Amino acid sequence: MKYVILIHSNPQPWGHPTSDYLAAHQELPDDVRKRLNAEFEQVMSDLQANGELVGGEALGDPAAARLYRWQDGSPLTSDGPYSEAKEHLAGFFLIDVESQARAEEVAAKFAGPGETVELRPTMWPGGDDQ
Repeated sequence: MKYVILIHSNPQPWGHPTSDYLAAHQELPDDVRKRLNAEFEQVMSDLQANGELVGGEALGDPAAARLYRWQDGSPLTSDGPYSEAKEHLAGFFLIDVESQARAEEVAAKFAGPGETVELRPTMWPGGDDQ
């Protein structure tokens, strides 16, 4: 079953890994930050070794985003992001796991101080043959 793990964050300044730019993460004791970083690296290594990590990308600064909306019969382009957003999509990971329970287990490991992690199944969780 395929799932997308969406990382929502608002680091200042924008950068990756986002935890390096989030006050909530930086306020943690040094040993806790090191432990969290090591745990994240282990999760990534495990996902790759298990063949569960399909891909992923960190996203650039939302200030560079362009929005496209349909208006009066044609696309209307404007600068992004949505001004009212408190968090922005910072990156995503696509995983292919055996069950929803496994997807939830993995997604929980991506959560960290100052970030919101969203887990969403792909439209056709069974694979590319849909």
